[in-house]
Amino acid sequence: MLEIKAPVLSETTKVARVCVEKDQYVKKDDVLFHLEGMKGNHVIKSSKNGKVTEILMKLNDEVTSNCVLCVVEEEKISGVVEVCCPDFHATGDMVVTKVCGQDMIREGDTVCEVEILKGSHKIVAPVSGKVQLYVSVKEKLTINQLVATIEPSDVVETVTKEEAGCDVLVIGGGPGGYVAAIYAAQNGKKVTLIEKDSLGGTCLNVGCIPTKALVKSSEVMHEAQHAEVFGIEIEKVIPNINKMMNHKEEVVQTLVNGVEFLMNKNDIHVVRGEASFKDNSTVVVNGEEFKAKDIIIATGSKISQVNIPGIELPFVLDSTKALSYRTLPNSITIIGGGVIGMEFAFMYRNVGVEVYVVEFADRLLSMIDVEASQEILRIAREKGIHVSLQSRVVKIEEHNNKAIVSYEKEHQIHTIETDNVLYAIGRQPNLDNLGLENTTIELNERGRGVHVDEYMKTNVDHIYAIGDVTNIIQLAHVASEQGIVAVDNILGKKVKMHYHAVPNVIFTDPEIACVGLLEQELDDKANYTISKFNFTGNGKALTMNKNIGFVKLIMENASKKVVGGTIIGPDASSLINALTIAIQNELTVEAITQTIFPHPTTGEAIHEAALGLGLGSIHG
Repeated sequence: MLEIKAPVLSETTKVARVCVEKDQYVKKDDVLFHLEGMKGNHVIKSSKNGKVTEILMKLNDEVTSNCVLCVVEEEKISGVVEVCCPDFHATGDMVVTKVCGQDMIREGDTVCEVEILKGSHKIVAPVSGKVQLYVSVKEKLTINQLVATIEPSDVVETVTKEEAGCDVLVIGGGPGGYVAAIYAAQNGKKVTLIEKDSLGGTCLNVGCIPTKALVKSSEVMHEAQHAEVFGIEIEKVIPNINKMMNHKEEVVQTLVNGVEFLMNKNDIHVVRGEASFKDNSTVVVNGEEFKAKDIIIATGSKISQVNIPGIELPFVLDSTKALSYRTLPNSITIIGGGVIGMEFAFMYRNVGVEVYVVEFADRLLSMIDVEASQEILRIAREKGIHVSLQSRVVKIEEHNNKAIVSYEKEHQIHTIETDNVLYAIGRQPNLDNLGLENTTIELNERGRGVHVDEYMKTNVDHIYAIGDVTNIIQLAHVASEQGIVAVDNILGKKVKMHYHAVPNVIFTDPEIACVGLLEQELDDKANYTISKFNFTGNGKALTMNKNIGFVKLIMENASKKVVGGTIIGPDASSLINALTIAIQNELTVEAITQTIFPHPTTGEAIHEAALGLGLGSIHG
């Protein structure tokens, strides 16, 4: 007998859903329970194939660490396997509504569906093999009635997902793929999602979320070190990298569990494995063929490789390795002054690491407003981050267990000696092993991503692509929106994807956020009015001791509409939402100035900047 136990829990947790019945056959990785606490959800799965003999917890029961939830009798296969109707605790008739239409069946596939007063239930195959049915549609069942027998077989004829009724096949379970899958399921589509790693993709597992967890830890330490400003005296503040990493991993696992919960909640069939196209209509995973009416490619991106001698040395990290590196260096050289590089730079600096940034371009964060770029450079240097612009790393060497980074600047070679090196030079579309060469799907110029139109459709009518794999804008929230647009077009709604109001947030210290047009992108500045309000005039920012930075707004003179905004300062990641709504909905400056903003809040800086587009700000 196999006891299925709850994991180690750090909070009060209850049973949110019981997914099995007594005497029901389950297979490995089938979901048995959903547990729910204040910090998130836990998905409890079976570790073996077998029959549930006892269910010890019911809905809303309080769960403690390592308590037994149910007992599974492991299946021992010998000869023909009988599949019987379990006890669904029905108060009325149990009626067969659907039966397997194949001679061969896979382990975990549905033998038949049974309707009771409380809803429908599936009786699934405990093994793969040749199936013999003993029931038919509309037949009334009794508990333990023989439903089918299965002659176990290692060779099972391919049952395509098209035959099984799959409408949408999504390749990739990141923020683009899983959102598209959920939205399609919500619209009545039968969805299969293929994921080779953990659900949530790069963003949730080795990108946005873990980075922000570590950024928050570093901010807490920085604030503790400067608590005396607020009259709080703390004698000693010490970073514990192991506990920082543990917090990060707890956050990630909570969210991964949440995505798994949503997959099950929306009846999305998740297949674990790497997908590869056999042709325009067929995708192969783990040797099995899958088909669907429509396919969405959402394979994301991978870390770009660089040709720098010494990049393979053990002390050289990429962003993925850095997010799991449980040794806090005394010093680090970061190659690249883009989003990834600068977020790590401020994170490391806030926990006391000596940081050096080497950037090839003539400014940091070249994708943002020039003035904001100049401001973050000033702030970085003021914090003690060493920045070298217009510099090219030529090699990395090892000397006395230290990294020696050589870079060229103004035709001279300079060197930096640090404990570690982090290279953060961007990401590229992930097309690895996707088998696109077996299809007629067109790529972008120089093969940089899958080419799509404004409807997120490729040149193949039933195949769509979303997210980083398209190489349009590499942002998680863009991928999610592209996924929704793709599904809308699968549904026949003819919806276009628009990019004029895409917010971009960078979690440096202070944060930076922008949306719409940037000042340097204006075709003719005479057609626009620009206003800037500094946080030095904002009361809430002063109470927070975070009065560095500004809000900049751009107005189109002819229409009086706000068409661009940049924020560098406190709460920028939240404040940008207001500007995004304004630009997306083509609000005029007057619509903003006539809106009452609560006091005291950092949001008042937006109001002041909007006033500055007219007669002038009140407090500026």
